[in-house]
Amino acid sequence: MATTTYVGRFAPSPTGPLHLGSLATAVASFLDARARQGHWLVRIEDIDPPREVPGAADTIVGQLDAHGLHWDGPILHQSQRLFHYETALAKLAAAGLLYRCTCNRQRLRELGGCYDGRCRQRTDTAQAGALRVRIDGDPHISYRDFLRGPEHTDLRTSGDFVVRRRDGLIAYQLAVAVDDAAQGITHVLRGADLADSTPRQIFLFRQLGLATPEYGHIPVICDAQGRKLSKQNHAPRVQPAAASANLCRALVWLGLTPPRELEGSDPESLLRWGLEHWHRGPLKAETP
Repeated sequence: MATTTYVGRFAPSPTGPLHLGSLATAVASFLDARARQGHWLVRIEDIDPPREVPGAADTIVGQLDAHGLHWDGPILHQSQRLFHYETALAKLAAAGLLYRCTCNRQRLRELGGCYDGRCRQRTDTAQAGALRVRIDGDPHISYRDFLRGPEHTDLRTSGDFVVRRRDGLIAYQLAVAVDDAAQGITHVLRGADLADSTPRQIFLFRQLGLATPEYGHIPVICDAQGRKLSKQNHAPRVQPAAASANLCRALVWLGLTPPRELEGSDPESLLRWGLEHWHRGPLKAETP
């Protein structure tokens, strides 16, 4: 990775195949990396077995390949990196930043999304229960989103957050921060639905003494009912046989409308055109 100053990534969870929304995110991160002569990596975030769909990881990789989204280097699987997450937890614990939380789901729902620190006095982090990280020191997180502009968050609005779940599984926020650092990720371009996670991940980077990437968030695609396209909402998968049409729709969503003569072109030609016309700044997403 020493040959470039830009390392981007696409990191899907294998909870189902790619739909148009996730494809558009992959295309955006791919184009932004290639436009800056950078590396583009793929990571499979498979640390939540109860939600995973058998064979989904292979399906996703096949979909990316069929759409001309070819990655650099080996694919990283989070399920093979549990030791590294435990090492990060040990470092946070040694700094006095972790505590065990035994609050049940009903109580957490009643809190309405802002944890009140009820279990903060616990010190027995090796016992059963979730592990939360203390929001100590300055709770204000500010960064410049390279697509949306300045962002400011007070982490006290959501409170101390979970880094290891009560079922023993590593929480998303911690795994992402540890792996982005390990892979040398310098730029994260992802959907705006994950923008709320960014301040918490920045907080973890700082507490672990890791370099923080730059972030950009694109608008999410919604269905006719105004719901974000997602696997949970049974968004239709993108079919490799329709790769050209899928890419055209993704590019339109990203504010890039390919000319008529490119309709039906191979994925490589469409991505080459997209690369020539890729731009940063607030994306003027269009209906795909």
